Amino acid sequence: MANVADTKLYDILGVSPSASENELKKAYRKLAKEYHPDKNPNAGDKFKEISFAYEVLTNPEKKDLYDRYGEQGLREGGGGGPGMDDIFSHIFGGGLFGFMGGQSRSRNSGRRRGEDMVHPLKVSLEDLYNGKTTKLQLMLTLHAILKCVLGVPCFVWSSEVINEKDRCKKCEGKKVVKEVKILEVHVDKGMKHGQKITFGGEADQAPGVEPGDIVLVLQEKEHEVFRREANDLYMTHKIGLVEALCGFHFTLKHLDGRQIVVKYPPGKVIEPGSVRVVRGEGMPQYRNPFEKGDLYVKFEVEFPDNNWISQEKLAELEDLLPARAEEPIISGDAEEVDLLDYDISQSSSGGHRREAYNDSSDEESGHHGPGVQCAHQ
Repeated sequence: MANVADTKLYDILGVSPSASENELKKAYRKLAKEYHPDKNPNAGDKFKEISFAYEVLTNPEKKDLYDRYGEQGLREGGGGGPGMDDIFSHIFGGGLFGFMGGQSRSRNSGRRRGEDMVHPLKVSLEDLYNGKTTKLQLMLTLHAILKCVLGVPCFVWSSEVINEKDRCKKCEGKKVVKEVKILEVHVDKGMKHGQKITFGGEADQAPGVEPGDIVLVLQEKEHEVFRREANDLYMTHKIGLVEALCGFHFTLKHLDGRQIVVKYPPGKVIEPGSVRVVRGEGMPQYRNPFEKGDLYVKFEVEFPDNNWISQEKLAELEDLLPARAEEPIISGDAEEVDLLDYDISQSSSGGHRREAYNDSSDEESGHHGPGVQCAHQ
């Protein structure tokens, strides 16, 4: 073990005096995550203590002074210029570690809470079925863990204490900067449209303010095949008349990539618009993904075009089909009419009937121009 005058800073980081720069960095990152005031409001000033220790021990000149002369070496030579004692006395209460005292602690108590940041997160139905881990990039206001001219992390100072010429040129004494933050987002199987994923205390940071939460709201994108309701899936499938009458099978690619063969036996008729169900092929339940809803299939039956079969074959087909209903008994006089194909342009509200009405009105009124115009003159 290295021979040093004082081990207090090493003890703060939990490393030996012979620790390498990489070991110091790992120790600092671990402790900083644990004691950051935004994540651990009960940490007091532990974070400042950790940051100061790391700042000294990763600076070769300051580390040499501290190893040889301890705290006194830092106070007398570590600042690199006159006035360092005054700054230590003002900020740290007369000693290097005086900032661990009650004044700083009282400032952090009872902090108001910042606003939550709400962002939509678009996800596919496949994402909600299979689960997904993705990275989200956000621009946030963060505490400036930068260094001012004096080599001390910016959060230690305030713009009222440190001289303007010595302030950090990036944060300008405000102690916050705009930075890109990357969040790792886990979308669990079975999550739903509108469900929220919350990152507690990860929103914008500001001095004296407890950060709010980042809230991600899931926005399910429309799927080209499936529609979801609760834990069930719905889809529509088209079949021909022969399939509706004689049975069928078709393949379906599910949300997890599986190929499913859906079978329906011959002799069981599928009526147009009817619905059948496949049990256990719906969405997985949230936090219980081995239990799944059902898949409902609505069938559209496509009938053949006119003249698709000869009269002879039609008679043979009729013999195979169930018998017709008995024809109604007609009593008295009856008029026979033809049933024609429907054309919307020939309907009672269409243009031809309206023109005929206007023409007859003109003749009866003795006018030769358009009847509606004459009525308004």
